Amino acid sequence: MTQLAIEKPATALVVIDLQKGVVGMPTEPYSTKTIVANAAQLADTFRKNSMSVFLVRVTPSADGKDGLKPIADNALQWNQPRPADWADIVPELGPAPGDLVITKRQWGAFYGTELDLQLRRRGIHTIVLCGISTNIGVESTARFAYEYGHQQIFAEDATAARSKEEHEHTMRVVFARIGRIRKTEDIIRALA
Repeated sequence: MTQLAIEKPATALVVIDLQKGVVGMPTEPYSTKTIVANAAQLADTFRKNSMSVFLVRVTPSADGKDGLKPIADNALQWNQPRPADWADIVPELGPAPGDLVITKRQWGAFYGTELDLQLRRRGIHTIVLCGISTNIGVESTARFAYEYGHQQIFAEDATAARSKEEHEHTMRVVFARIGRIRKTEDIIRALA
């Protein structure tokens, strides 16, 4: 593994779905408490270095008509009513002044949002990606980022899935092919 070098002005943190309604779900191999704490450390470090922080949340529209409705054997649906604060970013992450909050209506953070536009307007070509769920929202975002030409660093211990197997599979099989996988402390050390 090569030493991590980060070009600060061209790098942003993108945090996926660390919102009140999502962090209440069980995750592995790291608890949501660990994921939130590590993501908050990353966000604080990025802010101290005057680097962009994007906080992404997922929620259906008020009328619920924009949700995807695939014909699938095990489709995830927006069937249940959600509490009013379901899509609120967890308080440990903010948002802080200057952060950008991106609202998505599907798994990935690029399709149908202004994420790519805002990254490009800021001259950002590298993203540090973390959040929940490794193999769903984070992976979908990472695949789009790869196809858009963004360099990626995955904060392995600031990311989790429903199971250890899902998390490890995505890290080993997908993320290792499209970016660099590092621990939170390695990323923070590279920004010191």
